[in-house]
Amino acid sequence: MTFDDLQGKVALITGAAGGIGAATAAAFLAQGAKVALVDVNPAVLDAVVAKLSATYDAADIHAITADVSQEADVKAYVEETVRVFGTIDVFFNNAGIEGVVAPLVDQTMEDFDRVMAINVRGSFMGLKYVLPVMYAKKSGSVINMSSIGGLVAGPAPVTPYVTSKFAITGLTRLAANESAAHGVRVNSVHPSPVDTEMMRRIEEGAAPGAASAAKEGIAAGIPWGRYAKPEEIANAVVWLGSDASSFVVGDQLRIDGSQLS
Repeated sequence: MTFDDLQGKVALITGAAGGIGAATAAAFLAQGAKVALVDVNPAVLDAVVAKLSATYDAADIHAITADVSQEADVKAYVEETVRVFGTIDVFFNNAGIEGVVAPLVDQTMEDFDRVMAINVRGSFMGLKYVLPVMYAKKSGSVINMSSIGGLVAGPAPVTPYVTSKFAITGLTRLAANESAAHGVRVNSVHPSPVDTEMMRRIEEGAAPGAASAAKEGIAAGIPWGRYAKPEEIANAVVWLGSDASSFVVGDQLRIDGSQLS
């Protein structure tokens, strides 16, 4: 499907070197948008940019190395995006980590704080600095990355991660209410397991040495019978970023193969 309104628009994506981030960058570029790609890992980010540039105009792609848990970095990536592309039309607030797979009583405070700093603090600060850019022109769409783990606690022992994703759900609802008066839409997406490196780590953490069996067991709990593909999440994000979803505000969009039905 083509969304003509995205032609020439600017999409800012954090966590852009990951599977979902990279797929979303490609999906926006395919619609004729420009993309600013933010990640903490410059080597992997450069590889993503090189791959995208082989298909799309390199002038429409800008890479920014930043740690989303650091306020100065967040402020800087927003300012650099505006400097390079002039504005921000869509913000995919995507950066996040899963933390350590372990029972709650075995989780360390250091790991809990790290997950919250990236997933919650990073998302909050992204909104804090991107929204004024959108408010000034009275338009924009923000898509926060949550999870079905931000709607219901699942069986995997990743308490800091689930806690962070429930926080994103609340953050989205409040930000949506505040931003609506400024012509800016804020929504969140809630995927079930997606076939990415994050899930490889969770599978291995849940069943050391038997990750393949863990994947089969997790997939068996999804009525559609498999994990989501990164491109399937990207397509939903592009739709939320486009005018085709113009009356979708404050929503928690499940992309879960009916796992929570």
